[in-house]
Amino acid sequence: MSTEPAFVIVTGMSGAGRSTAAKALEDLGWFVIDNLPPGLLFAMAEEAGKVKLAADKVAAVVDVRSLAFTTDLNAAIEELEGRGVRVRVVFLEASDEELVRRFENVRRPHPLQGEGRLVDGITRERGILREVRANADLVIDTSSHNVHDLRNKIVAYFGGEDRPGLRLNIVSFGFKYGLPVDADLVVDCRFLPNPHWVPELRPMNGLDAPVADYVLGQPGAKEFLDAYEEVLQVVAAGYAREGKSYATLAVGCTGGKHRSVAMAEQLAARLRDREVEVQVSHRDVGRE
Repeated sequence: MSTEPAFVIVTGMSGAGRSTAAKALEDLGWFVIDNLPPGLLFAMAEEAGKVKLAADKVAAVVDVRSLAFTTDLNAAIEELEGRGVRVRVVFLEASDEELVRRFENVRRPHPLQGEGRLVDGITRERGILREVRANADLVIDTSSHNVHDLRNKIVAYFGGEDRPGLRLNIVSFGFKYGLPVDADLVVDCRFLPNPHWVPELRPMNGLDAPVADYVLGQPGAKEFLDAYEEVLQVVAAGYAREGKSYATLAVGCTGGKHRSVAMAEQLAARLRDREVEVQVSHRDVGRE
């Protein structure tokens, strides 16, 4: 377990839930400052160190409103790491459609839309944040999350910050609804027979024992799970060496109801037996 000072930067798209994430961290006992310009990150970390916070739980929320956002943030992160501070960047994401809906619900303009349309501001912000998102340690897609879902996810990731090792989020999904945008790894279960075509199994999902037994009993299911379990051990060790503490594994089938759900649950159970910290969610169950 690392004893280096830890400093979390929460950033991402406007409307994706930065304030909710910050409040969740505060409720966990973190010292959080909102809307901090990137150029002041090191000064904040330095002050936190003076009051013995730097090695504990300190976070800053940074948004796009700094005109030199990307350059300033990258430079600030480099300065922090050069001074021995372990930095973790959390990026909150959401689809354009969901961001538009949220802004319209609160009747607020996007901070970058200027005289243009709401979608213009969102597009501009995505461009500015592209590099930040690519380098983030943890990307959370909040498109299908309400404030309670996001809070629970933050608690799951940061509620036990003193525990070592990789924290893995396994999410089942349906390819027909699109890939989860925050996935680090993707598993395709469509090589297995689809329970949708078995009349008595069609109304059920992969959490139901008859469906799970059907899926896991198919030729190739056990062999795939055995092999991928070993692959994940290699990947987890590599992530640990690179300082990546959080990862999302997306397990997909056609509709995200049967095969992916059963396989995700089985992978999670196997990894927990190996003392990997895992949480599981099923994005598309009940969506059909």
